[in-house]
Amino acid sequence: MIKYLWTELRTMLKTVTPAQAIAHELIHAEHDLLRAETGVEYAQSMVTYNKNRVKRLKAYLAVDEVKEIV
Repeated sequence: MIKYLWTELRTMLKTVTPAQAIAHELIHAEHDLLRAETGVEYAQSMVTYNKNRVKRLKAYLAVDEVKEIV
C-alpha cells in the first residue's frame, strides 16, 4: 500500500511522457472495469436469488390455499 502511494506521488510530481500517462490511466481503467464486473455478478446473483425466493413463496402460498379449501 505504501509502495502504491509512493508511486502515485512520484507520478504526480514528475513529468511523464504521454505513453506513461496512457499506461497509468489504462491500469486504473482495468481496475474500474474489474470492480464494475464484480458489481454485475453480484447484482445478477441477487436477481436469481430473489426470483427463486418469489417462486418458492408462491408455491408455499398455493399449498396453503389448497389446504384451506380441503
